[in-house]
Amino acid sequence: MRRLEYYWYTRNPWLVLLTPVSLIYRIAIRLRRLAYRGRLLRRHRLPVPVVVVGNITVGGTGKTPLVAWLAVFLKEAGYRPGIIARGYLGKARHWPQQVRPDSDPQMVGDEAVLLAGLSGCPVAVAPRRPLAARALIEHNHCDLILSDDGLQHYALQRDIEIAVIDGVRRLGNGFCLPAGPLREPAKRLAEVDLVVANGLADKGEYPMKMRASGARDLGDAGAIRELASFRGQSVHAVAAIGHPERFFAVLRQAGLEVEEHAFPDHHAFVETELDFGDDRPVFMTAKDAVKCRHFPLANAWYVPVTIEMTPEFGTRLLALLEPDKHP
Repeated sequence: MRRLEYYWYTRNPWLVLLTPVSLIYRIAIRLRRLAYRGRLLRRHRLPVPVVVVGNITVGGTGKTPLVAWLAVFLKEAGYRPGIIARGYLGKARHWPQQVRPDSDPQMVGDEAVLLAGLSGCPVAVAPRRPLAARALIEHNHCDLILSDDGLQHYALQRDIEIAVIDGVRRLGNGFCLPAGPLREPAKRLAEVDLVVANGLADKGEYPMKMRASGARDLGDAGAIRELASFRGQSVHAVAAIGHPERFFAVLRQAGLEVEEHAFPDHHAFVETELDFGDDRPVFMTAKDAVKCRHFPLANAWYVPVTIEMTPEFGTRLLALLEPDKHP
C-alpha cells in the first residue's frame, strides 16, 4: 500500500475528503502566528543574528546539507556559527545537549550528529530551541546561530529566513496537511528572505545542486570508492529519509542496479533489518550511517553528498547579515 505522501504529489480525487481537516489546520496555524505577533505567546530574542533554515512541506528537501554548507561558508566569512536543532526523537533526559560527531543519535537525533560531523561547528539540541542557542552562545562564544528546521518554530525570533523546496516535486497538490504536504500555505514563501530550490529553480529562487561524493565504507570511513566502480552491480539501497527516492535515483544514475528498501524518516535501525541474506553491497545515506556505524556489517557503504550554491546566494546572504558592508 502506498503512503499518503505519495498521493500528495498526484491529482488523486479522494484527497478532497481531507480538505475540511486541512481548513481547520490552516485556521489553527493562522491563530498560532497571530498569538505570537500579538505577544500572547512569548518570543525569544537572542543577542546574536539568527538564521533559520526550513521548509513549508513535509518530507526531505535537502535542508540539512544546506545548513552544513552555510556553517562552513559563514565560518570562512569570519563568523563563529553554532547550529541548533530540536533533536527529533532524541531520548536524552536533560536538555539542552551538546552534540559531537561521535554522539549517540538515539539520545540527540540523527540529523544533529550528522551536522556536527559535516560542519565542524558547535551543535546543540533541545525541544526548546532558545535553550540550545543560549548554551552555544555561553559556552562556545558563537556570534551567529543557524537553526535547522525551525521555520515554524516562532518562539525563536529570527533575522533571516531561508526556505528550501524540492525543485521537482515543488509544493505538491498545494493543500495543507493532511490533504497535502504543506505545513503552511504556499504564500508563506513570499515572506521569507531567501528561497532555495533543490534542483530546478524558478524565478527568484536560488538553485542548489547536490552531488554524491563517492561511497565510504561503513566500517572504515577512510576507505572510499567511486560510485562508478560499482557500475552494473546489483545492490541493496537503504534509506530512512524524507524523500528516499532521491537517494535511489542517485545510485541508479551512477549505473547501479538498485533493490530499494525505504524506511520511515529517522527510523531507528536494528542490525537484522540490514541482513538481506546475500552478499550484495548495502548502500545507505550519510544520515542513516550515523545510526548504523557500529553494526558489524560487511560490504556496507554510505554515500555522503556535497552541495553547490551559486556565488549570488552567498553574496545575498552576507548582504542581509551586514547591509552596511555588502550593499
